[in-house]
Amino acid sequence: VQLVESGGGLVQAGGSLRLSCAASGRTFSSYNMGWFRQAPGKEREFVSAISRTGGSTYYADSVKGRFTISRDNAKNTVYLHMNSLKPEDTAVYYCAADPSRTWYVSTDRSYDYWGQGTQVTVSS
Repeated sequence: VQLVESGGGLVQAGGSLRLSCAASGRTFSSYNMGWFRQAPGKEREFVSAISRTGGSTYYADSVKGRFTISRDNAKNTVYLHMNSLKPEDTAVYYCAADPSRTWYVSTDRSYDYWGQGTQVTVSS
């Protein structure tokens, strides 16, 4: 599967963005999906994830209550709605797909497919 992120950009603190991740192929609904981010000089970190059907969602503590993950299997797309953005949210955001039955939600090694990333910059 190929993943393409979009929706990043420059926003002021307190603002909002919606990231999209479009997947190719007809098996999108068989993948658990995740969002990760990597800030300059830091390791990649888990942000959020959603199960195949969308019935289960997961968030890092740092974004809980501010970000919402969703998916539209008919459109082969997963979204990350980001509200109340903070300068510390500045990073390259990546979506990832996990096709396995054993899903380690917040572990990047669990995900087999990755997008190219989209830059999110939050100014203070």
